[in-house]
Amino acid sequence: MERITTKIALAQDLGVHGNLFGGNMLSWIDEAAAALASRTCQSANMVTVKLEEVVFKKAVKEGFLIHIYGEVEHIGNTSIRLSMEARKHNVYTGEEEAVATTKITFVHIDSHGNPIPIKQEIKKQFPNADP
Repeated sequence: MERITTKIALAQDLGVHGNLFGGNMLSWIDEAAAALASRTCQSANMVTVKLEEVVFKKAVKEGFLIHIYGEVEHIGNTSIRLSMEARKHNVYTGEEEAVATTKITFVHIDSHGNPIPIKQEIKKQFPNADP
């Protein structure tokens, strides 16, 4: 997996139990996934259509760095599915631990919001893409 972005868990990102609020984590993952989908498909016209099961594996406390990783799992005619993982990073040891995982699907759209094909030259770069 490729690291897409890094966030810092700040006080305003925490929920009532002093842990990172899950909604903030979802937002960060979706934003990173959108960047990966846009870069991969060479288009800013990518929209989230499906967020699969999200598994929150560990709590994140204030001050932790969160590295968000992603990789292309599949490219269809108009869509791309990404596997995403957020890991908390220990700045003292360099160790990382997975804290959340999910899969996200984006669709390539035109200016009217209608699905349009992903370029064939992009799809050819991925062996798991639809022909």
